[in-house]
Amino acid sequence: MADYYADSSTLVKRHVHETGTGWFRALCDPAAGNVIITARISMVEVYSALNRRRRDASLTVADYADIVTDFAAICAAEYQFIELTAPVVERTKSLLERHQLRAYDAVQLASALLAQDVLQSAGLPPLTLLSADDRLNAAASAEGLAVDNPNDHP
Repeated sequence: MADYYADSSTLVKRHVHETGTGWFRALCDPAAGNVIITARISMVEVYSALNRRRRDASLTVADYADIVTDFAAICAAEYQFIELTAPVVERTKSLLERHQLRAYDAVQLASALLAQDVLQSAGLPPLTLLSADDRLNAAASAEGLAVDNPNDHP
């Protein structure tokens, strides 16, 4: 049982078969007892990724509709969300000044760091950031987070 922060590149793997899908699905299995935390903006990023696949025909319209319905249900029932608040924006600004990150990746990292702060202040073990983005993983490591790349789990 552990706490994980999953960015959108990881969340997509639960719904679309690619490298790391089986590994992430196992982490999400309720029997594992893990907690999956993410930023609310991850929903936007996942919808974007799924629509890109629908447009390039790697997902059928029917599959897209099924996946979006499943994703929304899982978000409502299983994931814990970090909202885009003033402290997240301030932390994002600081991260963008130190690391070469895209805007949403900086929001993901700021959200993970704030979640980590809450866990540590409660005396709980640290979380692990899950991302398939090497640049985000490098910045997260530099900020002291444990990271794991789902693409390393075929």
